[in-house]
Amino acid sequence: MNNISRKIILLFSLLFAFSQLKAQQENVPIDHPVYVFIKEMNVKNLTGYIHNDNPGMSREEILKNLNQISENSSQLSGTEKKTLKKYIDEFDDTAADSNNTFQMFGSEAGFSKQGGDFLSDKIKYTYAFKNEDANYYLNILGRVYYGQSFKPRINNAELYDIGFRFRGTLFDKLGYSLTVQKGGVSGSRNFAVTLDPRLSYNFKYVEDYENINNYDFTEGYLRYKMEPVKEMTVSLQMGREKIKFGYGYGSNLVLSGNHPVLDFIKLNFNYGIFDFTSIHASTVGNFNVNRALDYTKFIAINRFKLHFGNSIEFGLGEGVVYSGRGLDLAYLNPFAFYKFEEMSLQDRDNGVLWLDMQTRILPGLELQGTFFLDDDPLGNLQDLSNYINKTGYQLGAFWYSPFSLNDLSFVFEYTRIRPYVYSHVNYMDSYTSWNQVLGHEIGPNSDEILARISYNYSERLRLNFDYQFIRHGDNIYDSQGNLVFNSGGDPFVTHRLDVDPVHILFLDGDRTNTNVITFGLRLEPVRQFVFDFVFKEIMKRSVTHGFSENQSYAYLKLMFEI
Repeated sequence: MNNISRKIILLFSLLFAFSQLKAQQENVPIDHPVYVFIKEMNVKNLTGYIHNDNPGMSREEILKNLNQISENSSQLSGTEKKTLKKYIDEFDDTAADSNNTFQMFGSEAGFSKQGGDFLSDKIKYTYAFKNEDANYYLNILGRVYYGQSFKPRINNAELYDIGFRFRGTLFDKLGYSLTVQKGGVSGSRNFAVTLDPRLSYNFKYVEDYENINNYDFTEGYLRYKMEPVKEMTVSLQMGREKIKFGYGYGSNLVLSGNHPVLDFIKLNFNYGIFDFTSIHASTVGNFNVNRALDYTKFIAINRFKLHFGNSIEFGLGEGVVYSGRGLDLAYLNPFAFYKFEEMSLQDRDNGVLWLDMQTRILPGLELQGTFFLDDDPLGNLQDLSNYINKTGYQLGAFWYSPFSLNDLSFVFEYTRIRPYVYSHVNYMDSYTSWNQVLGHEIGPNSDEILARISYNYSERLRLNFDYQFIRHGDNIYDSQGNLVFNSGGDPFVTHRLDVDPVHILFLDGDRTNTNVITFGLRLEPVRQFVFDFVFKEIMKRSVTHGFSENQSYAYLKLMFEI
């Protein structure tokens, strides 16, 4: 057989293989480290548009980006090439076979069942099934924490949980996922919340009615994706999972992800340079022992964006928080301007608006900024001290491979949030869920400088160093707990008409300066067995009262998915 014949046969084989490809439409959890790799390659200008403001991607989209990076493999460092191969093996389901994938039970998918592969670098499933029209994958999830507090007192806590993730795609269009985890805590209850802040808004843990300190988490959704015409994508998702929204290298001003998981309906539309997202979500207010005081609140968000390749993006977003009634049809409409609708509904709700942009004009350097407006301060922007001027902004830079140092990244970000941002005249409509701000975690009347250095030593080991300097002006209370001075530093405490001053200075109130140093190490010695080691030092100084308080702790966490 001559070379021409071989090439023709190879071409037809490839065309047949691609005709059999089945896209995976379930989402990849936003905490997966593949997002860090894609982000770094995006800043390096080796991928196209990746919607950083709405970071969740399906497995299909992840693989598309990985393949695009692979086309530029000549520009990758040795560590980047190994990391790329690791993730292509994980996300290219069409190439999965007994040579690179292990399943514990069943044989329908044709994967290896050799017991020794359990601790190998093969991809691992508890059970897997796939055919032309459907597939599903089951993984057992486990996590073990051990944490030790050194200051202000020696203390410790252990967390351990077990669960599963069941995911797959039907008919190349419908993705689905269900995740359930159940866990327990031993040692200090309070310190356990420091180790895993999600416990502060977990009902079983907060309720504390049982003999054993326990908690549970669940996520699940359906996601349908279609392409009506070439290069136009539309997806509709319903369910719950951790989401972020808006730019931000640390936390961000819109939806930080460091809050309770939201139940939502989400529409994504992309065609050419135009991108649109609409979210309608529900959550709850603060925990109450008296359940008659519990209530549901809703958050509606629309965002329009123009993106020009991988160079520059401009966005306009709007949102509204409402409660005290069921779903409001006005806010279910994705093609409406919420602020005007909110006014037509008698101005009962909490509206927000933001403008943002991101640019990568220079390869290796990304700049981004967000300007956030809470309620309607447009008529008062000339009076920066007016309490109505509830604004915040964030400016950041991401520099990858600075001075041609491969596998190194540097992040710098400044965030400033004025008093009363995230609060509302009706506390039930504050921009919060449980006891957490939906936006930036430093809260109102605060600012933060964030500097981060990260280094990928290998495809198995990543090092992180963070420094944060946070200033906050808190409300002032007397010894009986009565509010003496409202500085606008608490999102759950609104401005009181005819009581609190009309003009409020930034950082007024009970002033605290905080320095936070965090060192982290992530090691994956064997695929899907990950160790996280974190050491954190928190140094607080009360400028108002002249005293200092330090806290330091460390923890080791093992996560596995088999």
